[in-house]
Amino acid sequence: MCPKIRKANVTWIKLLIFISGFVSLGVEISASRLVETHFGSSILVWSTLIGLVLVYLSAGYFLGGKLADRYPYEALFYRIAFLAGFSTGLVPFVADPLLHTVDTLNPLEGTGSSVGLMIALFTGVALLFLVPVTLLGFIPPFALRIILREVEEAGRISGSLYALSTLGSIFGAFTPPLIFIPLLGTRRTFLVMAYLLMGVSLPGMIRTIGRKGGLYLMVLLASTGWLLLPLGSVKANGDIIYETESAYSYIQVIRWGEDIYLRLNEGYGVQSIYNPHQVLSGGIWDYFLVAPLFNDPPFSPAQVKRMCLIGLAGGTVAKLYTRIYGPIAIDGVELDPAIIEAGRRYLAMNEPNLRAIADDGRHFLSNSSETYDVIAVDAYRPPYIPFHLTTREFFQEVRDHLSEQGVVAVNVARTPSDYRLVNAVANTMASIFPSIYIINEPDSDYPIANSLVVATASPTSFGNFAANLAYVENPYLLEVAREVLPRIRVFQGGGPIFTDDYAPVEHITHGIMLEYLLKGR
Repeated sequence: MCPKIRKANVTWIKLLIFISGFVSLGVEISASRLVETHFGSSILVWSTLIGLVLVYLSAGYFLGGKLADRYPYEALFYRIAFLAGFSTGLVPFVADPLLHTVDTLNPLEGTGSSVGLMIALFTGVALLFLVPVTLLGFIPPFALRIILREVEEAGRISGSLYALSTLGSIFGAFTPPLIFIPLLGTRRTFLVMAYLLMGVSLPGMIRTIGRKGGLYLMVLLASTGWLLLPLGSVKANGDIIYETESAYSYIQVIRWGEDIYLRLNEGYGVQSIYNPHQVLSGGIWDYFLVAPLFNDPPFSPAQVKRMCLIGLAGGTVAKLYTRIYGPIAIDGVELDPAIIEAGRRYLAMNEPNLRAIADDGRHFLSNSSETYDVIAVDAYRPPYIPFHLTTREFFQEVRDHLSEQGVVAVNVARTPSDYRLVNAVANTMASIFPSIYIINEPDSDYPIANSLVVATASPTSFGNFAANLAYVENPYLLEVAREVLPRIRVFQGGGPIFTDDYAPVEHITHGIMLEYLLKGR
């Protein structure tokens, strides 16, 4: 029999239960930001995280209960909680090298699906959170065992502990994404949660084991240096002139020569580019300029009066349209206000005709009464497109906000040889719009290429594009139009139609990347 626990100790144990609930869900929520930089943002990432966290918590509950029955000692309880906090603090330091190694050694063996990618993701997450989350699972059953003295109290005590743990989890679900991550970044969010758990455990240890608790105090004090360590970019390419972590993204602004790039989440691709000495970007952003030229001739660029840009990023497309089409009214919608701020500060996104709006693009359209001549959709983190911006319901919303001469252009990622996602998006758009065209960006050495899918609100023909070149006076617009003309194809159909109920964007994307890697290209 262990000695009777005083009321003060029970109160402290309940506080620790609350903190452990906070950390448990806080780790799960924050973990996505570490994993997404390597495996992207998808339902596959979230299902893996949620599933493995539940597996480890279940294992911790089971093992913690058995250990508590055999050694029902407060000192051991506090040690376990301290070690859970300490191992949580190690996560941000081992995440990048571990996930990079697992991703590099991805066992992509002959399958036609995303099995290899799933294995790499599952292995990385499993190794990363095995120790901290399992130890967190030890805490609730151990606390119940050392508090419970009479069977008659079992319902009341277990209920209060579950309530405290759940209340902590509620705070853990909201505090990291709303406060810690925007202010401190993901890595230091893990450290704050680690120190909370270790800090609450330490007084209990000192009270139960006396001087031996000083060793844990030394560990806690020594590890405070973690907060002072640089925890910035692991993939520092070029001259990084700004980086921060918002509630939505890890943001980098990088200078290469005279070019300034906006990159998000350390993934493939660049979200925006700015060069004060050049008009055109030299990338897929230029292709958005030619979308109105598919209208029936004679069509003059002067007929474009209003534009909506979903996926404003650092304002590259908005700047191009302002330079080529003049100061037309542009509503630029960007989910992350921190990206808007970075665009204004570092990419000269200060056009007076641009109204930057921090909102989800689909939500904005559904609440807008405006009609646009051009709607451009460039809202994705390569190679993933948010599924709700690829569905028939979304494109119906787009059609409802286009003028009769309106066009919509969507940037879609692909590999040099796999157009499955491009065709799926085009086929979905074809269920709403009468004419669909695809403009392919030239292939390069990069694994991801782009295609621009253009749809017109009214029936049009391929010959319109060449005919309208006679009415283009701007030399830059004429340069882009002549460049893309040989790479335009009329979409003839084929591929699934995405709906809000069925839009397997991540699955198709994983399959595309898997096949590309299997071919060794």
